[in-house]
Amino acid sequence: MPSAITLIRSTSLSDVAQYAYAATAPAGSRLIFLAGACPLNEDGSTAAIGDYAGQAAKAIENMQAALTASGASLQDVISTRVLVASARQEDLAAAWKIVRDSFGEHDVPSTLMGVTVLGYADQLVEIEAVAAVLDS
Repeated sequence: MPSAITLIRSTSLSDVAQYAYAATAPAGSRLIFLAGACPLNEDGSTAAIGDYAGQAAKAIENMQAALTASGASLQDVISTRVLVASARQEDLAAAWKIVRDSFGEHDVPSTLMGVTVLGYADQLVEIEAVAAVLDS
């Protein structure tokens, strides 16, 4: 199935970022707006308490489940926003490494940001995403 997404890079922008700076989806693609993927277990408890990387991994797992239910995969994601409840850059980097590694060569435009607090008890990470698919 052809991809609905074109990742855009610019030689006039720094290549330090580990993601494309922009992405497009063609007319006729179906956009999927995902709620923030949280690091919650099936019973509603928070996974990997105190572990930024562990919570990022659980949030990615939950995002993949939502994408599958929507007829999509990580390769269909067109952008992400990674929220980390910390003011420490190393905590953001720990969560980002998991997210970045999960996407592999599909380096979608992303925003990584530290926030004061997230919605669930002991929650440290949340990942928002938009995906685009071409239905056949």
